[in-house]
Amino acid sequence: MGFGWWKLFGAALVGILFFHGFCGAETVPNFSFMHNATTAPDISYYDYIIVGGGTAGCPLAATLSQNYSVLLLERGGAPYGNPNITNLSAFGRALSDLSPTSPSQRFISEDGVINARARVLGGGSCLNAGFYSRAATDYAREAGWDTRLVNESYQWVERLVAFQPPIQAWQSAVRAGLVQAGVVPYNGFTYDHIYGTKVGGTTFDLEGHRHTAADLLQYANPTGLTVLLHATVRKILFRTKGKSRPLAHGVVFRDASGTKHRAYLKSGPRNEIIVSSGALGSPQLLMLSGVGPAEHLRAHNITVVVDQPLVGQGMSDNPMNAIFVPSPVPVEVSLIQVVGITHFGSYIEAASGENFAGSPATRDFGMFSPKIGQLSTVPPKQRTPEALAKAVEYMNSLEAPAFRGGFILEKVMGPISTGHLELRTRNPNDNPSVTFNYFKDPQDLERCIQGIETIEKIIESKPFSKFRYDYLSLAALLNITANSPINLLPKHANASRSLDQFCKDTVMTIWHYHGGCQVGRVVDYQYKVLGVDALRVIDGSTFIYSPGTNPQATVMMLGRYMGKRILDERLASDGN
Repeated sequence: MGFGWWKLFGAALVGILFFHGFCGAETVPNFSFMHNATTAPDISYYDYIIVGGGTAGCPLAATLSQNYSVLLLERGGAPYGNPNITNLSAFGRALSDLSPTSPSQRFISEDGVINARARVLGGGSCLNAGFYSRAATDYAREAGWDTRLVNESYQWVERLVAFQPPIQAWQSAVRAGLVQAGVVPYNGFTYDHIYGTKVGGTTFDLEGHRHTAADLLQYANPTGLTVLLHATVRKILFRTKGKSRPLAHGVVFRDASGTKHRAYLKSGPRNEIIVSSGALGSPQLLMLSGVGPAEHLRAHNITVVVDQPLVGQGMSDNPMNAIFVPSPVPVEVSLIQVVGITHFGSYIEAASGENFAGSPATRDFGMFSPKIGQLSTVPPKQRTPEALAKAVEYMNSLEAPAFRGGFILEKVMGPISTGHLELRTRNPNDNPSVTFNYFKDPQDLERCIQGIETIEKIIESKPFSKFRYDYLSLAALLNITANSPINLLPKHANASRSLDQFCKDTVMTIWHYHGGCQVGRVVDYQYKVLGVDALRVIDGSTFIYSPGTNPQATVMMLGRYMGKRILDERLASDGN
């Protein structure tokens, strides 16, 4: 064949996935309210304190600042002006940057799947695939959201960050293959979640510049908002004396130099602290602050404020599995643009490209790079610096055809399988321990199998025929994928023959993990933390299931939606 195709898969998959792993716009917004936390006073007072300037925190802060004083604390830096984030040619460098100021922080779940969490203003919207698609109307109804305000909030987000992608030959072939495979009808371009095949939105504009949740701060009232960067919140402060329930009234945070600062709520019955630190960060911060399973907190010498055993429970990560299809002809570099929304509970998406990162000297392989420990053909204890260096050297020697082709992936909706999160240390900069239990529920596995079978139909379809080699059978393509370094789980020899084993062996994250502070379990339907006062959690940690095909649209919407709800309720109360 000329190449060992399985060796090519890892490099190509990396390039395709992380072609779009950069963030920022061509011009840097002049945010007069954005400062390094080292400039913060020792003590300050605000109507609202938001912990986490991510996908939910930015729109929430922008909204609340219209009428009240807001402090937004972000542990990372700004997405603007950093060439490793902004420049397309450097897309992989941000993800392989292991420095303390990197915009992404790698973690490995107890399942053995390598993952990443954001550490930058704008959160995961700075690191994801850019796909923009709303949640199903049923999802919003089951969440108890007001449909009119949901639609208005999506539109508020879309005015700044969502665009229609240009569809070229490879994506068009996938789209036609999906329809031929029975994922019908074809619904054209839409942000809406509708059964069938569609072209979704993207957060990349026509010039290829990414727009993120940080851009939504353009809506903010600059006199009402203070954004502090490199501000790591150590814990939430509670008043208990003379209170029937603990009352959140402030936070302790450290700046980049290690100096401690305190921010307090101004006096007033409706002022609140809102945690928007993501599915890992929000349950972690609640636990560090004394809200969580009492026995676990005491084991870490944390004073228990509220024994809440459900904090950190219900952790889920939607499993993703892909088939790489080497192409005999050049293909366009494309992001996630087309999606098939099936009735059996799997979402089919695709991406393609070649020559993703220029010359071998500058080539990087994103979250599948051996530079960041992604070497799944070697057991974890054998992933020595020498083994990683050898893998880097090999990757850099790959020829250009290794980057020609694309992958078609399926993501399991939900999922039903859940795990849990626990503290490892009391340092908020350290990753907690998290277990997702991929495919623990057999229905998740069945959905993956049906998704892979649908991908096989697309590959075998007439519209896709020009983008595959005739001599590479489906079994060969499965072997290419199954033998690639994707995760840290042990491989099985029968991966190409058993689709359930293929799903288990090649499982990856699509970075849609959620849970840990779920509605009805840790927070109520107004996102108020149960058992305490003046504290909410508003982000993806509250989700039972991931919304839509890709959650970022709904997380941004939720920040705006809850900001409006809080403003409207407070203004109505103040008017009485």
